Amino acid sequence: MKIAIASDHGGYQLKEEVKKYLEDRGIEILDLGTNSEESVDYPEYGHACGEAVASGKADRGIVCCGTGIGISIAANKVKGVRCALCTDVNMAVMTRKHNDANMLAMGGRTTDTKTALEITAAWLDTEFEGGRHQRRVDMLNRY
Repeated sequence: MKIAIASDHGGYQLKEEVKKYLEDRGIEILDLGTNSEESVDYPEYGHACGEAVASGKADRGIVCCGTGIGISIAANKVKGVRCALCTDVNMAVMTRKHNDANMLAMGGRTTDTKTALEITAAWLDTEFEGGRHQRRVDMLNRY
């Protein structure tokens, strides 16, 4: 599995922690920046990560900004992306089971590292249920 990862300055520290966790699991990383806490524009990074997932350069993507809100909106502007902002493990599980989310968003200023890593693990390890949910994901993909 290859995961694209990106953040703005508000999510930079969290991105780095998640990146270490992914590497420790043996997952290949495509780091799309940013590379410091210097102020940058989150739409550029969310969109770039979304493009990497939609084009197949990465299997999934993870994005972080201060709250996870803005960067998830940016990622979701890319056709084929289903980016979910998750603040707890249950949300991560459900967005994989029911929405087949191919991107995860989290907030560096709103989610502590321990929780973020638990969310990441749940999101990675949960499979899409398909069934009646496939019809709904197909609808999302058509929009």
